[in-house]
Amino acid sequence: MTTSRTSSVPMAALLVVLFGSFMDLLDATIVTVAAPAISRDIGADDAQIQWTIAAYTLALGAGLITGGRLGDQYGRKRLFLIGLAGFMVTSALCALAADPAMLIGMRAAQGLTGGIMVPQVFGIIRASFPPEERAKAFGAYGAVQGLASVAGPLLGGLLVEADLFGLGWRTIFWINVPVSVVALVVGAKVLPESRSASTARLDLAGALLAAAGILLLLLPIIQSETWSWGSYALLAAGVVVLAIFLAYERRLTARGAEPVFDPALLRIRAFAVGLAASVLFFGGIGPYFLTLSVYLQNGTGRTALEAGLVILPYALGSMVTSGLGVALAAKAGRTLLVAGSLTIAASHLVLWYVVKDGDDPGYWLLALALFIGGLGLGLAAPILVNVVLAGVPGRNAGAAGGVLSTVTQLGGAAGIAVLGTVFFTAAAGPAGFSHALAVVLLASAALYLITAVVMLALPKTA
Repeated sequence: MTTSRTSSVPMAALLVVLFGSFMDLLDATIVTVAAPAISRDIGADDAQIQWTIAAYTLALGAGLITGGRLGDQYGRKRLFLIGLAGFMVTSALCALAADPAMLIGMRAAQGLTGGIMVPQVFGIIRASFPPEERAKAFGAYGAVQGLASVAGPLLGGLLVEADLFGLGWRTIFWINVPVSVVALVVGAKVLPESRSASTARLDLAGALLAAAGILLLLLPIIQSETWSWGSYALLAAGVVVLAIFLAYERRLTARGAEPVFDPALLRIRAFAVGLAASVLFFGGIGPYFLTLSVYLQNGTGRTALEAGLVILPYALGSMVTSGLGVALAAKAGRTLLVAGSLTIAASHLVLWYVVKDGDDPGYWLLALALFIGGLGLGLAAPILVNVVLAGVPGRNAGAAGGVLSTVTQLGGAAGIAVLGTVFFTAAAGPAGFSHALAVVLLASAALYLITAVVMLALPKTA
């Protein structure tokens, strides 16, 4: 790798990439609390609300496939700034959306720009800090991830409730614009440029095939209520396209090229199991917060801010255990993952018990169930990738890590498609939201029990 040092202070460069990462992570969660307000304001139906959230994570996952390789070839600073500028523009266009179709399209575009920006963060940190200081910088990145999980629902609720300048939910997107402007100006001056010495061509065809196949699978799930038999045709088409994708990637590998996904990785047992565990684990988080936010606002009459305050204990619980999980990962990584998944399953069953009768259980019972769930998330989420990669040979670790990050995002989109559809189908009206959430909670509790069983096949330590 060739790296050009600038005279910038490394800490300033770190702050810039952390701001970019924070906005990206924030926008993955902030919309869930604003969903009911968006639905009321622009007439978005249930499927369109699901797409508003899933389109972002799906496009982000697709962008991650190629974003890292683009940064390697054309410069990580350049691609980070391009992605950040695109994120700023698409955030403004989300805020200006006049109808659900425009909002969904701009959310997808916003996710793509995030997928260009985020993969450059690790490379920029490596170029900014000497080896002995990188651990602290990566630790700060992990802390920002935790902060974003706390800030998303709470900040979303605050902004919707404040109704600044009469903009309502649109402020959750407008807030990205001034932050991006500052980060762009500072970043242009302080970020170091770095590239990879590799001259391998970008596998654009593979990236497009993967994105098309996944979209064909998710589209009919979310639209199942209105498309009926057409959904089966699209599902079958999605399976065919993904099969073509795998065959195409095998051909590229056989020719000595660098595909976006090397199918040989699936022959590594730990990695194949890790992909399944990641899809299951992260597939339950996005729909959990979406359905809970809709229940809290439309089912119990809480405001967006009150919903954010109910969700806050989840983030606090994850902060309590995340440090413990990281500290013990090298000794008991798999045990922590299984314990985390079982704890999340238990929290969903506790929440199911308190909402199943249809009455508003009150803040403290809700907060207790959410806090327990956060404890489980903190044990498992920060170390899952490291435990999975422990079973992958070092020469494949980079490619495997990229695929794992992508699959994590796609798992979130798939979860919103499946469990979100279950929720909205079960909710016949305000009186049905408790029942709908109870159904989702039982399904997601089962999901995390299955996840815990799958995790038993992962490596013992990180």
